[in-house]
Amino acid sequence: MTLAVDGGTARIDPATLAISARGDDGRTRRLTASAATDLGDPGPVRRAARDRARWTYPERGLTATAYTDHGRLALTLTATRDTKLRWPVTGTKGSLQLPRGEGLDVPTADPFWTSGEQRLTGTTVDVSADLTLPLWGYSAGRHGVSYLIPTDIGTSLTFGKGPDGHLRTTAAHTFDKGEGTRAYTVTFALTDGTPVAPAADYRAYLSERGRLGSLKEKIRRNPATKRLLGAAHAYVWGQARTPAGIRRLRALGVDGMWLGYDAGPDPMGKEAVAAARKAGYLVGPYDTFANGQDPKTADSPTSVWPGRVYPDFCVRDADGRPRTGFGGRGCYLSSAAFERAEPTRHLLAHRTRAMVQNGADSYFLDVDATGELFRDHAAAHPMTKAGDRAHRLARMRRIAGSGLVLGSESAQAWANEAVAFDHGSATPVADGLWALQKDREKWGGYYPEAAPGVFFKPVRLPASLSKAMYDPRYRVPLYGTALHGATVSAERWELSYEKLPAEKTRRALLAMLYDRPLNHVLDGPTLARHGREIAALQKYFAPLHRAAGTERLTSFRFLSEDRRVQRTVFGGGRLTVTANFGTAARDGLPGGCVDARLRGDDRPRRLCPADLR
Repeated sequence: MTLAVDGGTARIDPATLAISARGDDGRTRRLTASAATDLGDPGPVRRAARDRARWTYPERGLTATAYTDHGRLALTLTATRDTKLRWPVTGTKGSLQLPRGEGLDVPTADPFWTSGEQRLTGTTVDVSADLTLPLWGYSAGRHGVSYLIPTDIGTSLTFGKGPDGHLRTTAAHTFDKGEGTRAYTVTFALTDGTPVAPAADYRAYLSERGRLGSLKEKIRRNPATKRLLGAAHAYVWGQARTPAGIRRLRALGVDGMWLGYDAGPDPMGKEAVAAARKAGYLVGPYDTFANGQDPKTADSPTSVWPGRVYPDFCVRDADGRPRTGFGGRGCYLSSAAFERAEPTRHLLAHRTRAMVQNGADSYFLDVDATGELFRDHAAAHPMTKAGDRAHRLARMRRIAGSGLVLGSESAQAWANEAVAFDHGSATPVADGLWALQKDREKWGGYYPEAAPGVFFKPVRLPASLSKAMYDPRYRVPLYGTALHGATVSAERWELSYEKLPAEKTRRALLAMLYDRPLNHVLDGPTLARHGREIAALQKYFAPLHRAAGTERLTSFRFLSEDRRVQRTVFGGGRLTVTANFGTAARDGLPGGCVDARLRGDDRPRRLCPADLR
């Protein structure tokens, strides 16, 4: 059977779920190979309309519906019983686009990714938990395919290597009544082959459904949000979180900052917060609603809750045991339990108000916007992963609606309307990072209290980890293409700019190229040592972000064959940024430098980060 799609016609084989497309240019390309699961004999195909058809797989208990969706081919499978399906099976000789953090564009035959220490081959990711956007893509030349998974919960993506040595991907979906995942939708779109095309497709998908946030609208609802534009981000410790430290930062010329502080025994006081707000900065506490511990032995104020929140609100596994919390501490707390209690007990509202009594106007809520979702089997507060996501979204909306500028960790696309910023979506975390962070001797521990080594101790990444995370030849702004102008994205808070000295130039160029802020960690000595460098970086970034931070990323291109020279365009030309990650000059742009041009500029604005150190 065939269905018309933008750019051509899609042909579906109901016997195998293999799909091909014939483009308007006459070329045929495969969108997916046959399902890797035995489907059994299909029932007859029935056309419901010109652009919709339906058939069944009786042996699997599946009903398939194929239809067109704003020029895409969409296929939804619904199950009458619990089962699993491995499909689609995708790949081509060219490049794989994967939204790990900000995004990767991986040549499918590159041995680094097919057989090296950081290889994708043989690994599996949870689409709802491990990817910042629920998609992947392939491209070859001027042709590509975008794969979107609207039903990402219950879906995984496994990477393999085909007979030709190229990367292949196989999706798998678990149809589970208890989890509420008995519907599975995949959309396919023909693209122009640019490495950010799948993300542009997803941005359009969100916009079509009214689910694309807008910083302009967030600023209209809460004018304080405007202070995110042009602001660098930093967590402050010791002397940097005092009124004198704030004044010192402002005296260096830093006119835009988001300042955060931990929930330890010495948070920012009213005087320091007032100084930050007077300087034009946003300031807010770190908090989390995810962890509960016995108040008598809790190791963090954020884990202490009134009454019997702990242990009554603990997420319970199928056997009734509480789900052990992060780092083996206490338990994970159920968002369903909080939502049931909130109308009468106001636990979260009271907590939030208490945290900002010092006058803070922002709030960083750890974990809530990430993909780590829970099924709760507790009889008093049962919850599916989809329910967990909905509860988190509801409480984030309430915080944002209270007048606080809300941020969260590694915000996934479903949270883009609720949060104004996030820390983490810009970091393409690779295998080995978590193990390195657990090595306290190498990475640093949680002492001294005023400057914990985990944040302040400089670290050099192993070569393979550095390449997987920061080699610009593999980096592409998928997240930015989808959500720039909707949120402000930064790197993880424990990966400050100062934490990885050897990566500074590449990280600064990436930040300017993607028009997103750098994330710092500051104490008194750091201000003395790096204050002028931080100020110079923020001074360069501020006018660019203030002009284009609310605009969409409209173009990304590799300008050189070795991929070391790259260009982005925002707002259809409002801002154009060219970065040279190489060592040799190209078209007058020295290696290790970036040129930015705002519409109306007579000449580009240049930054060479190494010159600041």
